[in-house]
Amino acid sequence: MNIDRIVMTFAGTVILASLALSQLHSVYWLWLTAFVGANMFQASFTGFCPLAMILKAMGAKPGCAFYREKA
Repeated sequence: MNIDRIVMTFAGTVILASLALSQLHSVYWLWLTAFVGANMFQASFTGFCPLAMILKAMGAKPGCAFYREKA
């Protein structure tokens, strides 16, 4: 599994978990959903994704969305 797939899987899992927690415990869990969404939004424009950087440092294979070759 490459970095792109891991990041998207992680983000989707966190979003679904926070939505479930907002229904079961407190509506304030929706702030986690908003944070993940905002991070995905900024990553789409800047290419900066902290989780992708961590995964790359751990040796995960890069995909095309979060990896740029240095010219």
